[in-house]
Amino acid sequence: MPVVLSLQEAHKRYGEQMLLDGASCALADDQKVGLIGRNGSGKSTLCRILLGEEELDAGEVVRSKKLRLGYLRQHDPFEPNETVLGFLSRDSGQPEWRCGEIAWHFAISDAMLDQPARALSGGWQTRVKLAALLLHDPNLLILDEPTNFLDLRTQMLLEHFLREFRGGCLIVSHDRSFLMKTCTHTLEVSRGQLTPFPGNVEGFLANLDERREHDRRVNSATLAKRKQLETFINKNRANANTASQARNKAKQLDRLELVEVAGDEASVAFSFPKIDRRSGPAVRTDNLVIGYSDRRVADNIHIEIEHGSRVGLVGDNGQGKTTFLRTICDSIQPLSGQLKWGFGCQIGVYAQHVYSSLDDRMTVLEYLEYQAAGNANTQQIKSLAGNFLFSGELVEKPIKVLSGGERARLVLAGLLLRKHNVLVLDEPGNHLDVETVEALADALERYEGTVIFTSHDRHFMHRVATAVIEVREGSVVSYPASYDDYVFRVQKEIDAGLRAEAAAHAHPEGPAADRKSRARADRDAQKRIKSVERKIARLDGDRKAASRDLLTVTDPKEAERLHESVSAISSEIEVLEHEWLELFEAVEEG
Repeated sequence: MPVVLSLQEAHKRYGEQMLLDGASCALADDQKVGLIGRNGSGKSTLCRILLGEEELDAGEVVRSKKLRLGYLRQHDPFEPNETVLGFLSRDSGQPEWRCGEIAWHFAISDAMLDQPARALSGGWQTRVKLAALLLHDPNLLILDEPTNFLDLRTQMLLEHFLREFRGGCLIVSHDRSFLMKTCTHTLEVSRGQLTPFPGNVEGFLANLDERREHDRRVNSATLAKRKQLETFINKNRANANTASQARNKAKQLDRLELVEVAGDEASVAFSFPKIDRRSGPAVRTDNLVIGYSDRRVADNIHIEIEHGSRVGLVGDNGQGKTTFLRTICDSIQPLSGQLKWGFGCQIGVYAQHVYSSLDDRMTVLEYLEYQAAGNANTQQIKSLAGNFLFSGELVEKPIKVLSGGERARLVLAGLLLRKHNVLVLDEPGNHLDVETVEALADALERYEGTVIFTSHDRHFMHRVATAVIEVREGSVVSYPASYDDYVFRVQKEIDAGLRAEAAAHAHPEGPAADRKSRARADRDAQKRIKSVERKIARLDGDRKAASRDLLTVTDPKEAERLHESVSAISSEIEVLEHEWLELFEAVEEG
């Protein structure tokens, strides 16, 4: 388990907030680690520090000479009119056949390689950037919220890539399903410290619950002991015969301390206002056509959504999920057909762009007062703000300095200030931490109104959705099964596509066969080179340890055994180094 990147005694402060307070961690080239923590705890800052984009106030980032660091870029790296193949070749410096070989891992077809990269949807652009990342042959990846705005199909391809990737990973994500499918280890950032856990995120959270319960029992016992000692001291300190005992008990009392409860941080707690339950259709469409003046997105839409249902909208990016939501919210007009809401529907909307278009001149309190519109007094609004972690002076915080997660929480808080019996939510979980997403799911499960929503978070969709509508290839239809069935179907389609691509690459014909055969041989040689390097590193460590022991041992027999061990290891390393050289020369010549 060679450590290729580590953080030692790190300190980092932003204003009054201490993000890292003497924190340390180590990342190996064979571990996939999920980085979790509350919004604002320092996850993204830690990633930027490890990438060298930010400096520590104190402490050290140690990079191994063998480190080949890769990270998924969020910005647009494409040049104007540059094709996918052109970008991959320019970015990596690799020949075109090698770029095409890697691209098929992400279901990027030969036809798509010749398309302009900037013309692709966000999900396909992410696939192209992942292919570019792999072409650089990194042994450690840092991915900060890689699933944000990725559709289910692209998420599954990313999961497949990460499972097959032979190097290490540090992945920041609020999506528990994604972390469970990709990470075997967990690293939590909390209160300035980094806590590693040798298991996945669900194992970590279960362990955290156990530690929290243990700490609370310890505190309960401490408080009981404290009360017992205080009672004894109060009864006996004035009595000359027992004053000495009372003083001893007072010393015991001074030594009693409460432990800090593990992970006991403030959490969002909320419920949507209680509403009158309704029955019958909440919204109905008849031959509806949606889209824009220059293009149709979907037509012949016949949908009926019942009051009290929680409908998850699914489909690949670019298929029209947001267009459908904007149409039913009257944000854009339908091109033709009918859309009718039931009598008395009061609609609350959370849109992807809302949190980024808040009025920066307002404070948190001013925004909530504006949303309340006389439905609540100042004390009620402040109480609600506190439930969303805007307590005390934080309610006067200007919106312009809020993080993405804080803005998302603020918009959700605003929804609670009016009685809506229909909620339309477009990606409500983006920019929220795991705990807040869980709190939102809990609240929606208790909500007695109608929910129409879209989310790329599978755990959230699994918990909340009671019905599914699919947007696909110009149609919007009620899906005949559950969300879990939909996920299963998409996974089967992806697996079949990958198998077909693999078969096509396994049985090529003509000159392409030679190129791809060389590519396979090159890949196999590269894998063998890495395996040999790991063996050499391990044996070199064993040799150094034996050599150190040889310097201090006094027993002649033990000294002879160690000497023979050092010689044997050196011989084995020599053989491996010769093998490594042959493999390297073969790759260079190929």
